[in-house]
Amino acid sequence: MALFFFLIFESSPKVRLVSGPHRCEGRVEVERNGEWGTVCDDGWNMKDVEVVCRELGCGAAKGTPTGNLYKPLADEKQKIFIQEVNCSGTEDQLINCDQLEDVYDCSHSEDAGAICEKTVRLVGGPGRCKGRLEVKHQEQWGTVCKAGWNLSAAKVVCRQLGCGKATLIKRCCNKDTQGQGLIWLSNVSCSGQEENLHYCLSGLEGNNNCTHDEDTWVECEDPFELRLVNGDTNCSGRLEVLHKGIWGSVCDDGWGTKEEQVVCRQLGCRRPIFVPAKLRRKFAPGDGRIWLDDVHCKGHEQSLEQCQHRSWGYHDCNHKEDVVVFCSEAQPDI
Repeated sequence: MALFFFLIFESSPKVRLVSGPHRCEGRVEVERNGEWGTVCDDGWNMKDVEVVCRELGCGAAKGTPTGNLYKPLADEKQKIFIQEVNCSGTEDQLINCDQLEDVYDCSHSEDAGAICEKTVRLVGGPGRCKGRLEVKHQEQWGTVCKAGWNLSAAKVVCRQLGCGKATLIKRCCNKDTQGQGLIWLSNVSCSGQEENLHYCLSGLEGNNNCTHDEDTWVECEDPFELRLVNGDTNCSGRLEVLHKGIWGSVCDDGWGTKEEQVVCRQLGCRRPIFVPAKLRRKFAPGDGRIWLDDVHCKGHEQSLEQCQHRSWGYHDCNHKEDVVVFCSEAQPDI
């Protein structure tokens, strides 16, 4: 049987789960020629989810929810790539399952979702993004030895958990916070680009000379949050982002339609609305921190955090340059 956490894959998965609480739950999307599209839920079942979870390096399949549970919803312009997926449950990739690529009678109200078991967690800290690192293998949680651990590996964990960037790694712990029982991993080696700790190299599970005095502690920034303030609805207003527990504005240097598309999508709104500069200037400028400047998006990102930008807090702006965004409101669920 294949060993979890120690497989080496030649290419990245062609499937992903988006808008969920972590990378192992969400609306199913598949990639084709560099473009991501959704999957129609006609015939979608647990065997199909088993394959998705396996391809992503997640844990066991746990559910087949509708993709409409996960906000923001798919953009109406996004394509639906496949329907009537029929997996045996043993395939390594969703592309190996029987499926129809000519979608003829599906809408985004029928997008498929998937829930896979989480296989990484941070425990004992102040919130889900800080704590002692544990991984799940053979249905048991165990710790990770600090030997060989570095910031690149921590970046992978933070990404996998849906937290912000990695800010701290250290040897854990005092007797109150150190783990007990199994120590599953040691000498973990990641490039920092992996989507999942599953793709990093490491020693064999449980085969190490570590003690719980050497358990790994990881701290990530809290998940990226943004909001539009002082508008008539939640889909219009001055843009603010949350960093280190403080809300701050975004400078409009280089800001354009692609950046607004990402903001509207992340907030669960619809597409951006063009509003003349004169009307935008009616919004009172912010005060306090200006967190982001020179933001550049491709337009398909799920979060503004995934776009290029200067380091947090570095800018050459004043609050007269604060970004204001107008999106059309999301349609209510039917």
